[in-house]
Amino acid sequence: MKSKHGEVWWTELNTRDPEGAREFYSKVMGWTPFVAAMGDVTRPAQPAEPNYKVFLMGEKPICGAFDMSTLEGLDNVPAHWLTYLAVDDVDESCRQITASGGKAMQKPFDVAMVGGIAVIQDPTGAVVGIGTPAHCEPEAS
Repeated sequence: MKSKHGEVWWTELNTRDPEGAREFYSKVMGWTPFVAAMGDVTRPAQPAEPNYKVFLMGEKPICGAFDMSTLEGLDNVPAHWLTYLAVDDVDESCRQITASGGKAMQKPFDVAMVGGIAVIQDPTGAVVGIGTPAHCEPEAS
């Protein structure tokens, strides 16, 4: 998914009950849950392969779902939706955010085939994700 600097890039449900969320959003939004291969959300994950849960509207991936219970340190964080904004350079954007009174809550890190992402808090206390989308080029054969 290509996005320009400042555009909404992706949104993700963070929950400890992914099955309940899939049932709920399938029913009320008409979304189709899809268990994608980690690093290639266009194909189904194979058994035992790392995966990522995606919701589709028709055939279009529209958002993800993340199981918060898989990470330590999130016990007191309630389930929530997190929007990611595209930035040209996630590292430089974190520097600008810090210099402008915000803070990096999750410093930049890379996600294979996705890009570099971080979670920041603006000076008003609002939290949002930022990311530099990977631009994957097909390998030459």
